[in-house]
Amino acid sequence: MKRHFKFARFTTLACLSVLVLVTAALAGPPLICHPFDIGKEKSLPWTGTSWNLSGNEGYDTSHLAQDTLALLDTKAPVIVRMETLRRATLYAGKDPIAAKELLTRLHSRANAKSQDALALFEFGYLVETYNQGLRKDQNPAAGVDGYDFVKRALAIRSADPEMAFAAALITLGKSQADHEEHVRKAMAGAQGDPLLSRNLAKSFLGNEKQSVADALARK
Repeated sequence: MKRHFKFARFTTLACLSVLVLVTAALAGPPLICHPFDIGKEKSLPWTGTSWNLSGNEGYDTSHLAQDTLALLDTKAPVIVRMETLRRATLYAGKDPIAAKELLTRLHSRANAKSQDALALFEFGYLVETYNQGLRKDQNPAAGVDGYDFVKRALAIRSADPEMAFAAALITLGKSQADHEEHVRKAMAGAQGDPLLSRNLAKSFLGNEKQSVADALARK
């Protein structure tokens, strides 16, 4: 029993020590300024290598809602959905009409599928991404609590570590207790999820080549 207690305490301290690195590693709005590693998965067209480039100069933003929904209506991993919504938000910043249409359609979808974790998550995550990436006077999601929808999604899909990763980024600099809990769940599921492990290393540790397991092992 005593040994078990010491191990649990060590694990908790290890996780918290990693958390200390989070703020330093993530400069700028975390949902916007840091592209997610999606490997060869499909997302909205993007030719830039930095968050503040405009993606694909020839992309027709009048198709933004349609194209985004088509990508979300696949079996893509949650992290791919996160990157798709990040790109959508950057495109939406150039087209207020497209921004409102995408938000409205995802909201209607979430209401129609109130027990669908992904539909709830995608609307909530888009809201939080808009709140970080769009000017307040041009943000159709201003005043909406996207995290509440993400929490509802997690209540349905509590064992999804990628969704926990998203929630950890949303709560960064806000609710410390919630943030720490989401990080623990994301890290616990990273071992069996290479995509999540790479993104945790990149976003939380600032080092793409260092795995979460390696970071914990050195504590």
